[in-house]
Amino acid sequence: MFPQTRVAVFLDRPNRFRVRCGLDGRTVSAFLPNPGRLRELLLPGRPVYLEKESGSISRKTCYTAVAVERQGRPILLHTHRTNDVARALLERGAVPSLRGAHIKSSEVRSGRNRFDFLLEQAGRRTYLEVKSCTLAGTRVAMFPDAVTERGARHVRELAALAERGASSAMLFVVHWPEARVFLPDFHTDPVFARTLFECRDRVSVAAVAVGWTSSLTLSGEVRSLEIPWDVLERENQDRGSYLLILHLPRVASVEVGVLGQIRFPAGFYVYVGSAMAGLSARLARHRRRRKRMHWHIDWLASVARIVDTLPIRSSERLECDLARAVAGFASDRVPGFGSSDCSCESHLFRMSMNPLYMQPFHDLLAWFRMDRLAPAEQNPQGIFFLDKAKGPSKK
Repeated sequence: MFPQTRVAVFLDRPNRFRVRCGLDGRTVSAFLPNPGRLRELLLPGRPVYLEKESGSISRKTCYTAVAVERQGRPILLHTHRTNDVARALLERGAVPSLRGAHIKSSEVRSGRNRFDFLLEQAGRRTYLEVKSCTLAGTRVAMFPDAVTERGARHVRELAALAERGASSAMLFVVHWPEARVFLPDFHTDPVFARTLFECRDRVSVAAVAVGWTSSLTLSGEVRSLEIPWDVLERENQDRGSYLLILHLPRVASVEVGVLGQIRFPAGFYVYVGSAMAGLSARLARHRRRRKRMHWHIDWLASVARIVDTLPIRSSERLECDLARAVAGFASDRVPGFGSSDCSCESHLFRMSMNPLYMQPFHDLLAWFRMDRLAPAEQNPQGIFFLDKAKGPSKK
């Protein structure tokens, strides 16, 4: 699929469709054919596979970033090639629910809609839409990693076809071979997750995990993933905990309610909070610049820039576990901040660099958002777990 690639080192991502990499002692730009956030994959220093475009091309870069390594395994980034992967899987009979299906055509139109494949299975035609999934913890994979109105529309359109008597299916190709479970990412896009859940009886939903060799060929093993719909129904509610990332470019002394005057050194701060009702409204309030001061974090947010808000939707209150986990790799903490109603020392932590560029932070997110939800039999001893005394670690 990718006959000639070079391995470079990821440096940064100036915009959604371009990355900069180190190659042979120089910096090169490459086209990134993937609109996802990819934050947990595109970390500084990660090996990136670049394909050089042959012939004359009418674009600013002559390289395309096709894959990135995670724990020594290539993860496919090139979403435009996902249909080639799906075609190979279908021809192998590697998707149990679509075994015996034959591809009649691709890029098929039905009314104003276009779908990836039209299949024929047991004398019946099936419209198939394929999605590429790169977001995964150790055992649990999720899609999407960014809000996708287009994805939700595809689900609704497939369901409408089914209501008119056609057969329809959606296939998620997970590019992480260790995955055992798949869920729509209700933390990031609860609308897509709810749409998929509501249409599951009309649209056949399947997810398979694939692996890639160092030469970027598909490995032989393909695994069908469990989709625990009961977990999705329970967890995709407007409640849970959250991480608020802020950046303070210079030292600031701030009067913080009853805590009094606090000196905040420059750096990045992670605030851990929870809202077991109205989580979306709480996060929207944090993002507003003008508001009545109430929570401790309101005073810091008045002088710092909010980098991101990361919801962790959950039926359990995870706030204190999250705080202990963040404390495990933070530079320091602000005593008593945000923890007046619990026994935690603090819910505000400082670090010198952006946590979104730190592997331990993404390990934490993967555990609380994904792997924590895996059934016990899919979460064996030896993978990432939470030690409540010391925070996140690996056995």
